Amino acid sequence: MKVRHVLAALAASITFALSACGPSPDDSGADDDDDGSLECEPGLGDCDGDPANGCETNLTKEENCGACGEVCGVANTTSSVCASGVCELSCTDGFSNCDGDAANGCEAALDSSIAHCGACFEFCGAESATGTCTAGECALACNADAGDCNDDMTDGCESDLTATESCGSCDVGCAGACAGAACAACDTGIAVDTGDAMMAAAAMGLCADVTSAQWVMPDGSTAVSNANFPLGHGVLAGFGPNVTPRHGASLLALSSGTARQPTDTGYQSVSGFSKGYTNAHPPGFPVESPACPGVVTGGPRDGIALEVTLAVPAWARGFAFDHRFYTYEWPGFICSQYNDFFVALLSPIPEGQANGNISFDSQGNPVSVNNAFLDVCGCAGGPPCIAGGKTFTCPLGTADLDGTGFESHAATGWLVTTAPAAPGTSITLRLAVYDSGDGVLDSSVLVDNFRWLPVEPEVETTPVD
Repeated sequence: MKVRHVLAALAASITFALSACGPSPDDSGADDDDDGSLECEPGLGDCDGDPANGCETNLTKEENCGACGEVCGVANTTSSVCASGVCELSCTDGFSNCDGDAANGCEAALDSSIAHCGACFEFCGAESATGTCTAGECALACNADAGDCNDDMTDGCESDLTATESCGSCDVGCAGACAGAACAACDTGIAVDTGDAMMAAAAMGLCADVTSAQWVMPDGSTAVSNANFPLGHGVLAGFGPNVTPRHGASLLALSSGTARQPTDTGYQSVSGFSKGYTNAHPPGFPVESPACPGVVTGGPRDGIALEVTLAVPAWARGFAFDHRFYTYEWPGFICSQYNDFFVALLSPIPEGQANGNISFDSQGNPVSVNNAFLDVCGCAGGPPCIAGGKTFTCPLGTADLDGTGFESHAATGWLVTTAPAAPGTSITLRLAVYDSGDGVLDSSVLVDNFRWLPVEPEVETTPVD
């Protein structure tokens, strides 16, 4: 009796000890955690959440690679292998697994992706610019009203093309306000015969930055007291039917005769009208044209000049203006003493310029009767046309002479003169035209489209493109 009791107690003790140790491992590759979930052996997973069948899923297969539901993707791949729970992809050329997510395969198209252009995380874009990725190469285009004016795309299209200093273009600033992507004009409603030199400056595009403006003689002296002097300047809406302003509604005309169209009140024929006074050459003139050796220019007559003093903006490094020269002296008096001049005199004098004149042709000739830019012309049996022993090819024909009073004679096309100017300084520009040798057979110049330049230019005059 005592033996049975001892055996029963021993059996109960063994049973309690076994229950305290928990269930023994089974052949499913799982142990129970304290919260009742299964702790799976490496390479296995309880993907269906059913502890009854243990860790039923092999995590070294493509459909569950390393974790439940982690598919070893095949998008844009040549192969995909789940090796020891790690998905190894071989990407098709031009694709890459940039996000590191094997489930979507090689998701990045390196040939065309903006985010991954040519390589993972090579973003094709910049501030105020739109990128295009083609064959793995990034091309950037500035958005509307933005420009890469510093030629450095690391900061994108940094310049506002609606700003005064870069109005519509990195190359152009305004002498006034920028309206949208073009410099605002201030030359509407100006009378042809206005005596106001500030209005004449406005007609040539100077809507701001003008400290003073005055009519003077070509040498800078006080204008003569002569009733015909005012006829030498005019504000025109065009010159004949084919020549229109380069900017705004008007352009400035200066003439050794009358700065008018034949249809304007006060016009006098450019063939025989003399204003009846003499003047001095500007300092350093006359400059004889290299194209006409041995020729000595006659005395100056009937001159007119507009002189403006300008405050150079802090952002400007130079300026430009457009002009064209008409002369009645062609073809009969080429390479003669009758060498009428247009000069643009800048002070301070630019480095390398002896007399301050900044308008001259490619051969060093001042803009005059003898200069190489007389491209608007024609002749019987030509062109080419021969005048004064020189050959003129007349590439621009004669249409721009129609309705000007210079029919059967000659003119330049539109020319652009550029010159440097120090930012924040004051400069003076004197534009003058005058006869040489006599007061008849006149010459005129049209001036328009003055603008500041944000990049320092050379001193030169070239045909407008």
